[in-house]
Parts: sequence; C-alpha cells; structure tokens
Amino acid sequence: MKRNIFLFLLAVLAVATRAQGPNGSGTYYQAVDGQKGAALKTALCGVVNPHTQRTYANLWTDFLQTDLRPDGKIWDMYSGITNYTPVTDQNSGNTGSEGKNYNREHSMPNSWFNKEYPMYTDLFHMYPTDSYVNNKRGNEPFGETDDPTYQSAEGFSKMGPARSGLGYSGTVFEPNDEYKGDFARTYFYMVTAYETYTTNGQSKRVSSWNSPMLAQNQYPALTDWAVQLLLRWAEQDPVSQKELDRNEAVYGIQHNRNPFIDYPGLEQYIWGSLKDAAFSYDHYAEPTAIRGIRYEQRADAPVYNLQGQRVTQRPLPRGVYIQQGRKVVVK
Repeated sequence: MKRNIFLFLLAVLAVATRAQGPNGSGTYYQAVDGQKGAALKTALCGVVNPHTQRTYANLWTDFLQTDLRPDGKIWDMYSGITNYTPVTDQNSGNTGSEGKNYNREHSMPNSWFNKEYPMYTDLFHMYPTDSYVNNKRGNEPFGETDDPTYQSAEGFSKMGPARSGLGYSGTVFEPNDEYKGDFARTYFYMVTAYETYTTNGQSKRVSSWNSPMLAQNQYPALTDWAVQLLLRWAEQDPVSQKELDRNEAVYGIQHNRNPFIDYPGLEQYIWGSLKDAAFSYDHYAEPTAIRGIRYEQRADAPVYNLQGQRVTQRPLPRGVYIQQGRKVVVK
C-alpha cells in the first residue's frame, strides 16, 4: 500500500515538473516537444489552431478586453495621436480624417485568405485601428519605405514604394518601430495556425492564400523577403508587456495562444538560424540575439509614450518612449 502511494506521488511530481510552460501555459505546448524547423511549424498548428471562433460583431466587445491602454482608451497601433473612448468612438461609417474613430483591422488583409473563417475573426490578427489610416493602408503588405507617399500624423506610420534592397518592389505599409515586432509575431502566428484548417466543412491550407508576402506553400509559407523582414522586426522589437497581456486576454476568449509571444525568438527555430535545434516547451532556450534595441534621444523632436500620448515632461522619467518613429529607452 505504501509503495503504491509512493509511486502515485512520484507520478504526480513528474507531471508537475513537466508543467512548466511559460506564462502559466502549463503543458499547452507539450505535444510540440522535440520538433524542429518545418515539423515544428506543423506540430504547432495542431496545438494553436483549435479555438473558439468569434463573429465579426463579437470583436467590438472583445477589444474591450484585449486592446485597452492603461488609461482605459483604445490601444491603436496605426496612429500616434488617437485617444479613443471605447464603444463611443467605434466606426459609424465615416473615415474622413485621422483621429475620428476606430474600426476592426485585419492586420493580415482578409483578401489574402478570401475572407474565409475562422481567419476572418481571429483576434490574434484583429486590432482596433484608426479608421482613416486603416483605409489608407488597404490591403498593401507590410514593409519599409524611404520615400513615403502617405504618412499618418507626425510620421507615426507610412506608406510608399518599398525601399531598395527589401526584395519587393511594390507599395508597402510601414508601421511604427514600436509595433513592428507585434505585427511580425502576428504574421508568424497566422501562417502557423492556418497551415491546415477547416472552413465550411472543407479542409484547406495556407498554400491557397495569395499575397506578395506569401509563398503559396506549406513551408516556409512566407516569401524569402517577408521572412527576412519579419525576423528582423521581431528581433529589433522584442515581446512587450502589451503583447503578453493581450495574449492572455485572447486566450481567455478564443482559448488558444500565440506561441511566438509565449516563446520570444521561436521564429528562429522555424525560419531562422535555429531550424536544426529541437524545441523544448519547458526548458526553452531563447536565442541570445533577441534583445531590446536602444536609440539615442533627440532633444529637438516630440516624444510619445507607448499609448501614443505626447510627453512634455523633462527630463523624461524612466521608461520606453517613441521619438521620430524610434524606440527610446530611459534608465
């Protein structure tokens, strides 16, 4: 009898020691243990794809849990001047100027996946954004431009011909530096979660999607130039507390997670320098290159906090700010 109790306790202890996924995720990613490269992406699809599908109308309410700034206003990643009151400033059909209202942005344009569900309402790529700037972007891919034809207020985000050397020659939309990593991890999630999926009873694949950033295959799913761009963005703009909090909020609604937020640098294990390294869900080795980027302050340019509000106090308190589209770390 004592031996049986002892064996039972050992079994409980073994389970407890395995349940060490990040951010309270427990054994959520256990099935992916030991996978690498393309196989890791496929295994992750099996874990993160199943979720509670939202309706398009649900999103307005969902944003009240996923996208509120600390001051209770809507957290907009496209404009640096917005100060939207939840619900009150929802888009009512008028997008006449920046700062007027917010809408439901498919950060991965819905035309790329033929407006199909469940992608159409997946909160991990749905964000509340300024309606005017959102409309300006249209369905252009993310990228970088040196000669913008359009810029949101004070150059927070911009659009124009892709910069030389990007690997793409069309028009691109460039988000602010502070959120480039957020969008990179969003895209890594989308092409992973929907490597295979079911819509209207039919089995489909990410290879059926069409855009300048998508390779129309199962792996790598993203074009070479998009992989290199997004890997760089993810490294230069590491996982923030905003993303961690949003990941938990979405998990509470959809009941799935974004592994690229839970495991900073995970993209390197699938598309980058660690493709031959096995993933460990409970003893994860974060790539050493993933770190914050520090820029010098410029005294003659306006400074904004991470909520997009202009900060006039000098000297700046300790924290992270945005100045001329770049991250400023004040210690």
